[in-house]
Amino acid sequence: MKQLLTNLSLAAGTAREHLTDDPALLMLQISRRLPSRLVQPLAVLVRRSAAAVSVAVPVLLAGLIGGEEQDVVRRLENALTRGDLSAEKARSMADVALVANRPDLADSFLARATGARHFRAVQVRRFWYSGEMTSAVGILEPADGGAERRQVKRLAADLRILEGWRPELAPVHFEPAPRRVLHVLTNSLPHTASGYAQRSHSILLAQQEAGWKTLAVTRVGYPVQVGKLTARNRDVVDGVTYQRLLPSRLAATMDGRLQQQAEALLAVALEFRPSVLHTTTHHVNAIVTRAVAEALGIPWVYEVRGQLADTWAATRGPDARDSERYRLFQAREADAMLSADLVVTLGQGMKDNIVSAGVAAEKILVAPNAVGGEFLAEPLPAADARAQLGLDPESQYVGTVSSLVAYEGIDDLISAFEVLAPQHLRLKLLIVGDGVALPGLKEQARAAGLAGRVVFTGRVPRSKAHLYHQALDVFVVPRKDLPVTRDVTPLKPVEAMASARPVLASDLPALAEIVVDGHSGVLVTPEDPQDLAAKLGQLLLSADLRQLLGDAGREAVLENRTWVANATGMSAAYTKLMESVH
Repeated sequence: MKQLLTNLSLAAGTAREHLTDDPALLMLQISRRLPSRLVQPLAVLVRRSAAAVSVAVPVLLAGLIGGEEQDVVRRLENALTRGDLSAEKARSMADVALVANRPDLADSFLARATGARHFRAVQVRRFWYSGEMTSAVGILEPADGGAERRQVKRLAADLRILEGWRPELAPVHFEPAPRRVLHVLTNSLPHTASGYAQRSHSILLAQQEAGWKTLAVTRVGYPVQVGKLTARNRDVVDGVTYQRLLPSRLAATMDGRLQQQAEALLAVALEFRPSVLHTTTHHVNAIVTRAVAEALGIPWVYEVRGQLADTWAATRGPDARDSERYRLFQAREADAMLSADLVVTLGQGMKDNIVSAGVAAEKILVAPNAVGGEFLAEPLPAADARAQLGLDPESQYVGTVSSLVAYEGIDDLISAFEVLAPQHLRLKLLIVGDGVALPGLKEQARAAGLAGRVVFTGRVPRSKAHLYHQALDVFVVPRKDLPVTRDVTPLKPVEAMASARPVLASDLPALAEIVVDGHSGVLVTPEDPQDLAAKLGQLLLSADLRQLLGDAGREAVLENRTWVANATGMSAAYTKLMESVH
């Protein structure tokens, strides 16, 4: 009961903060954390009960929740033509436009919102959206009222962190225990089932099997801040321990919270006595881990799993890469890589980028996305896997297992399926996963008349993930051509190859590191549904070719991409680090 009360206090504080900083986004995020079977029918009801010209905020948010982005944009554009649009209404519309990723419309509404209450707060969100952080902070100085003062303090703290702020910890006398590694994570199982969480879990399992004692600590406030109100201080999953940092109250600003996290992490480390600390992108994890490692006098490892500045920029257009936020974010990532004792990353393309930031090549270890557990066992025939999942064993299935975000290109896969469906009457499309793009993808399938042939599973149990890979005749990775997708290698196609399924993937450098065109899979032109449909159609017509590619992919993965092999490489690197310290 005490922990629940602590969690409720923590959650209430988080909600109050977001309600001030971005109320429209808060409502959208809450909807994504509630069961889809409840949220989607309610969103449909709200939209259908409203007039076609309604621009009430609940109607617009219901449209975004239901994937009706085009209808939301139409309503926003119509609102701009109305002569009776009040300043207060224009301010609300500007917030919705930003959540819909239409800053151009937000600017038009802001031009008509002068004099509205909280006008400056929306201006701040507009600058913050585009990465112009100094300008955003400047709008609220001097602050008018308590809400603005709290908001400007939070934003100024975020800017300080990007400008190089670090937690402060005094050195302590410390005797590390041999072969102990403490991992500092953003999120983890069982509360988050992302590729990030799965990779962390696989590394921890493999390290334990290699004789290391492990402990993972997640960021301060997690998982309560993502809606898990009944979370405990500690979870054990498959023998891996995840320690939570759950104070009853978080500091008011991000730099205060990172100081809070550093002090709590130091206390955990003094009890656990690690000989090495290991953290992952992005830089806020690094500055906390670095501060603790320096206080203890032990080495630390920075694992670069993604390019989060590019992930952010991908939703905002090419100008975002010239923004203050992008520049400062990249600088902090470079600082983290340069100051770490070892940098771990996923592939050669990412290693090349790290070297270009000034990090010595010999300081970088490539530990690719890999497989273990059920994926090492002999895969089932597709029909058997489908039968276990309740799918039609007589149909053909193509599809993917993925986080459903825009850059994954699932919309292109649905468009390609629309081309193939009339010629392949037994063909179905299986899309496994969840994410912000899911409502829009469902609407795309419905509008194309494919709702009965496109299967959206949502999030699936981890214990069944391998069966969904094995249920497919062809696994598709239709990623968009963006800086983040050109360099970052995903986990799911590696698991598909281990399942002896041919992989059809966008021809991007990161994916070409995994899929050898014509040998273990087929590469296609990114963002070209016609090319995707043509090559997918060729694979569907030849079971022999599918088996040939699938078998070659499985052989390559089992030879070069296992978590056991990664753990062996990391163990050697850890040992070398500890020897250099002593």
